[in-house]
Amino acid sequence: MDLFKDAEQLREIPLFARLEPTRLELLAFSSEEASFDDGDIIFTMNSSSDSAYVSMSGQAEVFLRKEATGEPIAVLPANDLVGEMGVIGNQPRVATLRAKGQVRCLRILADDFLDLLKDNPEVSLNVLRQLVDRLTKSSQALEAMRSSMPAVSDSPTP
Repeated sequence: MDLFKDAEQLREIPLFARLEPTRLELLAFSSEEASFDDGDIIFTMNSSSDSAYVSMSGQAEVFLRKEATGEPIAVLPANDLVGEMGVIGNQPRVATLRAKGQVRCLRILADDFLDLLKDNPEVSLNVLRQLVDRLTKSSQALEAMRSSMPAVSDSPTP
């Protein structure tokens, strides 16, 4: 792990772009590096949300079931933040995340992530915007699924 290289890469992520260099270095230093091989589970649905992850390289697949089987609902690119919803809400994970190829992440412990949000209003606002964007996309996908399904009649068929 190269602390200064990781701090510079964090600066490229819109969420952290406005942080001071010393804060970026502290974030990189206090984070734990985690590497995953293709198919490794990064975290599992319903597990404890003890940390958030910043994907530094590689992609991750998202599944809405404990077993990472079938088609993923999304593929997350490098330089993305994941796991923040559970940390913020102090709730279990809502999805399973599986590595697609080689993945390297920085794991930010829950308390460190929450401190980052408390101490940096611009980061908090960016996280909120990201969450609203995800919620909007999820709502649109759900509505599209509903509109493509045949209408169900309330009356019994003879």
